[in-house]
Amino acid sequence: MYTVRRFVVRHSRFFEWVYGWFEPILAFLDPLWSRLGYNQIERPVAFAERHIKGFLFDCQMCGQCVLSSTGMSCPMNCPKNLRNGPCGGVRENGNCEVKPLMKCVWVDAWDGASRMRGGDKIAIVQPPVDRSLEGSSSWLRVARERAEEKRASRDAARQAMADAFSEAREEEPAAAPLAQEPPNAQPMQEADESTTIMTVEKN
Repeated sequence: MYTVRRFVVRHSRFFEWVYGWFEPILAFLDPLWSRLGYNQIERPVAFAERHIKGFLFDCQMCGQCVLSSTGMSCPMNCPKNLRNGPCGGVRENGNCEVKPLMKCVWVDAWDGASRMRGGDKIAIVQPPVDRSLEGSSSWLRVARERAEEKRASRDAARQAMADAFSEAREEEPAAAPLAQEPPNAQPMQEADESTTIMTVEKN
């Protein structure tokens, strides 16, 4: 597992691309997950996630995956479970002070982030891990969150359009009123008749 997870860090750009392709699919399938029931599919999805991510990243199934923000190096592999690092105990060769034969997880994280397009996300301070989510599927959590964000965005856009239309109707009537004729204006027919009479009189 250790060898594989270090391989992933060295190829973090590729795995970033895979995740960028995979996450929208999770969100797109939200109607299916909702119909099946998130609670009903939690165990089988978590089982698959545990084995796939366990092999690739030595995933500890914290339920709050931040791999895309930590250079594809899982911070839960840190003996101190640091969500932001590295700590001050990194050895001169970049290895962990607790496990001297292991490369510091956060040294790997910064290395992996430097290879990624979105590597600057490593500078975002991560909140402490929520132990109540351990063992749960972060895939399903991400799918639900992204789907809710999209719904909220669509609802906000519709509401903004409705508000704008309502304001426009109040400011501008549905049909513009006809312009009133100036009081000294004469119909064309009357003007033609008066011109004809004046011409006859002159003759």
